[in-house]
Amino acid sequence: MALALSIPVFIIAMSEFIPFLELDKIASRKVWGWIEFALATPVVFYSCWGFFKRGWSSIIRWNPNMWTLISIGVGAAYLFSVFALLIPGAFPEQFKDAIGNVHLYFEAAAVILTLVLLGQVLELRAHSKTNSAIKALLNLVPPVARVIRNGEEAEIPLEEVKKGDILRVRPGEKIPVDGVLTTGNAVVDESMITGEPIPVDKSQNDQLTGGTINDNTSFEMKAEKVGGDTLLAQIIEMVNQASRSRAPIQKLADVVAKYFVQIVIGIALVTFAIWAIWGPDPAYVYAFVNAVAVLIIACPCALGLATPMSIMVGSGRMAQAGVLVKDASAIEEMNKIDILIIDKTGTITEGKPALKSFHSFGELSEEDILRIAASVDANSEHPVANAIVNGAKEKGIELQKVEQFKAVTGKGVKGVLDGKSIGLGNSRLSDDFGATLPKEQQEMVKEWQLTGQTVMYLLIENKVEGIISVADTIKKSSAKAIQDLQNMGVKVYMLTGDNKYTAKAVADELELNDFEADCLPEDKYKKVKELQSQGLKVAMAGDGINDAPALEQADIGIAMGTGTDIAMQSAAVTLVKGDLDGIVRARALSHKVMRNIKQNLFFAFVYNSLGVPVAAGVLFPFFGILLSPMIAAAAMSFSSVSVISNALRLRRVKFV
Repeated sequence: MALALSIPVFIIAMSEFIPFLELDKIASRKVWGWIEFALATPVVFYSCWGFFKRGWSSIIRWNPNMWTLISIGVGAAYLFSVFALLIPGAFPEQFKDAIGNVHLYFEAAAVILTLVLLGQVLELRAHSKTNSAIKALLNLVPPVARVIRNGEEAEIPLEEVKKGDILRVRPGEKIPVDGVLTTGNAVVDESMITGEPIPVDKSQNDQLTGGTINDNTSFEMKAEKVGGDTLLAQIIEMVNQASRSRAPIQKLADVVAKYFVQIVIGIALVTFAIWAIWGPDPAYVYAFVNAVAVLIIACPCALGLATPMSIMVGSGRMAQAGVLVKDASAIEEMNKIDILIIDKTGTITEGKPALKSFHSFGELSEEDILRIAASVDANSEHPVANAIVNGAKEKGIELQKVEQFKAVTGKGVKGVLDGKSIGLGNSRLSDDFGATLPKEQQEMVKEWQLTGQTVMYLLIENKVEGIISVADTIKKSSAKAIQDLQNMGVKVYMLTGDNKYTAKAVADELELNDFEADCLPEDKYKKVKELQSQGLKVAMAGDGINDAPALEQADIGIAMGTGTDIAMQSAAVTLVKGDLDGIVRARALSHKVMRNIKQNLFFAFVYNSLGVPVAAGVLFPFFGILLSPMIAAAAMSFSSVSVISNALRLRRVKFV
């Protein structure tokens, strides 16, 4: 509504600079003034009345800010225009045009208020995303559970599950609560909690986490933590706490305005006093109109445009570079970051297992090792098996048909090929085959494991013929991006749920400043708070549900676009391609945007600084000049054009 009313007010007011409109031939300037009044009044008293309440609150608490400046400046412009429309004869001749009309400032009032309102709408929309993140987390919990009581299985609402209940979880279902596996075996996808891509084999007495997904087996579990005690419930609460505790960011314009407002009010009062005491008759009329003129010129459109224009153009340029900014304040904060905390899986790495290495211990060639391993794994649905099969196909290796295939939960797979028993799995499967490895080969396996590889033995009859490994590979862009960030003065820490060997291998390869392994969601959240308590500005980049609390708590949350919706909803910035070089681009552009905003504020305040003395009447004793409406309008227009032109330069920013 404010936008629809402000545009025609602005066109009417600027019509004298647009000759082809010829509005004076349609109606008199007086009539157009009344039309401006009718259009601007709902903007002031309906659409944006809340701003004046904030301004009044800042005055009575004597805490000057942008609301003080906006409410006084816009209020003065509006009231000045109303009086000029109703009683133009009370104004000195210097304030009138050739036919006796006083220049009106309805367009300044309407346009400034509409711009500020637009900024508020965008900010509120960004804050509402927090609720979306919490709702998405809640959706991870199944609404019902299957409980076994007195030998009978029944489906009950999740909230009725009690500690100690025996629950059945079927293939493909979400685990309802935290507990331990009591009967059967399972392969559980825990990536939404741990962030790690490889499903975990579970056997009797192993811990299970609510919200994780059972793969293709049926098992029974004992409920140990229910309701608010579950890990997922604690993650939701941490997201809530982080959202509530985040302090609003003080805008740069507010800081400047805090002092500027006091100076302007002081100048307006001094102006009134000087004109009232020493001014010509009618002294009080001169005193009033010049004091009001000071307040009007103190809040030109350029001030309203300075920050939002740079933010709008800057965020648009970021979007072109694959960086989506949900909250405009993130652009400002990104420029101040001291430490970047990154997750490993899906952030530094690809986030899914891929074929890494394969080696023969016997007469078979290395290609034969991969061919046989992929052939037996072709019958499995396990993600590790898919990685090996895909790796073999990429190398053009043809697979063979394996008979009597069987998946051995927690160990691996086995079958028969060319009449021989074959298997592919971990050391427990090799024990089943009665196969052992010499010490030298065991050392090789350990070496691979220390570099973060998941190693499997290829077994034929009772002998280990070779080993094959998969790993979550580091993204090609990660190393350069981390180095670029460190060159910008940002320390890079890695917090991961993976084991310490894999974490150290990745940290050493990328020369990270620090790392921590075996991190739970709560650990990441606490680490962010710990660093913030030291006065450091912390950015957190992640892609999983386990990262959501830390993303919310961090000064800047950065989500990978290839990750979960919850991570993206919890973060202020999303990287479309999920590569760390997006953070480099965001950091570089945030620096340019902040510099651009400072330039815009300089333009806006310089015009104010030049205009205020003229409005106060310093030229009147020497030249008989008071602030001409034409000069005021031209100054406002020119300052706004300067700000807009400067902001548009951000569209041409190039990234290395």
